[in-house]
Amino acid sequence: MFITFEGPEGSGKSLQARRLADALRERGWPVVLTREPGGTPISDQIRQVILSPEHTAMTPEAEILLYSAARAQHVGQLVRPTLAAGQCVICDRFADSTLAYQGYGLGLDLDALRYITHFATGGLVPDLTVYLDCPVALGLERRRQAALRSGGEWNRLDRKPVEYHERVRRGYLDLVRADPDRWLVIDATASPDAVHTLVLTQVTTRLEGRWTL
Repeated sequence: MFITFEGPEGSGKSLQARRLADALRERGWPVVLTREPGGTPISDQIRQVILSPEHTAMTPEAEILLYSAARAQHVGQLVRPTLAAGQCVICDRFADSTLAYQGYGLGLDLDALRYITHFATGGLVPDLTVYLDCPVALGLERRRQAALRSGGEWNRLDRKPVEYHERVRRGYLDLVRADPDRWLVIDATASPDAVHTLVLTQVTTRLEGRWTL
């Protein structure tokens, strides 16, 4: 089963993806946790280029092609082989991020993005996408506080105007409405423990319908 986590900045998806992977492993499920951009050595190098605060001159077209290059390597080297081996893949962001961030956020043509993404992934679509929704102002404040507390990442995308992040969130909600059966929408303003409990319950139910340990 291929499970992805999506959400605006500060929604807590990285934490929840990690907690879900740990919980499923404790229950005996074979799970590989990964992320985008990244997941392989080549993809991680591309990630550094994409997110570097120094690269303010990066065009939207260059951005989408870099993301797609990282994704193509990630899918070919890690995601598809892991799924073929009968393991569950949990990915912190995937192709829906491209539509939300570069499509709705930057205004690139959605049909073109879908074509490029299909080429990069070979048409791979998640079995389940967990969308953690929270107001933009709350999410960005969470990101700022985390960066102040621990020196965490405050990257080029975090620094974009609030209006950009609002478009991204609206884009996600449009994607959910267009394909509701694939999405699990969670209110990310709840406590991390409450979010985790709900995600774990829903995902476990779906896994038990597919596999017998």
